[in-house]
Amino acid sequence: MENKKIRIGMGQLLVEGGEPGRNLTRAVAMIKEAGEKGCDIVLLPESLDLGWTHPSAKTEAKPIPGPSSDILTAAARNSGIMVCAGLTELKGSRVYNAAVLIDPSGSIILQHRKINLLTVEFDFYAIGNTLATVETPFGVIGLDICADNYNDALEIGHTLARMGSQIILSPSSWTVDYHITEDTDPYGEKWFRPFYTLAHLYNLVIVSATSVGYIVGGPYEGKKSVGCSLAVGRDGIIAQGTYNEFAGELIIAEFTVPVRTEKGTEIGALLTNKGYYDNVKLPALPKMHHRH
Repeated sequence: MENKKIRIGMGQLLVEGGEPGRNLTRAVAMIKEAGEKGCDIVLLPESLDLGWTHPSAKTEAKPIPGPSSDILTAAARNSGIMVCAGLTELKGSRVYNAAVLIDPSGSIILQHRKINLLTVEFDFYAIGNTLATVETPFGVIGLDICADNYNDALEIGHTLARMGSQIILSPSSWTVDYHITEDTDPYGEKWFRPFYTLAHLYNLVIVSATSVGYIVGGPYEGKKSVGCSLAVGRDGIIAQGTYNEFAGELIIAEFTVPVRTEKGTEIGALLTNKGYYDNVKLPALPKMHHRH
């Protein structure tokens, strides 16, 4: 199997709540920068159009394909790179926290709707009910969003791994209280641990780009997004963004795409050999009543 090199630009983008025009303009500029710097893929944050849990989600969400995604597909085509980005999607009467993967020709080749919604999101978004991967020239790519990677929601990542993902892309919006500074990093257990768990168990790479800036509007008003975008592989951190609410930047993660050979029940054997099931606590079984 071929060992392919890949350059993924993690676009740590300033996202302003309720300002889709300004946000999408910045996204297009970030896509252009990533193309000029030789990136194969650029990954942008969660809900980059309207901002995560901004009240405008209820009135300004757009269909996919639609006006917002069209701006990103054109940018992907103009720069000749793949683009992964989070958008606020209107589907019928429902609004979803969604993400798309766009190929260099400008076609949407994969879409995901966030599953592990935080309780504060319930008033804004419906829960997604599908998972999918796509084969690309760089290998099999899976797609999820932010809290889909929480430690207590790792089943989502496990499923994408079982579906063959060599790379998992995750648009995110990591937020902290306003008083948290770069001297206090709360992300180790919250993000590095689940990323490393999946990467180490399956030999894959998970990449997450998050927004920066202060949150205005919605239940998290006054909190801030502080960057610290991450790319994590089997051996640890591949690349990491600056930890600061003003750190709008493009961080490049360059790595060899992992080759995964196990599939189906071979994955269960792999996990057993790595001791994954040793500490899994199963419920006691009730007595079974056999028919005679």
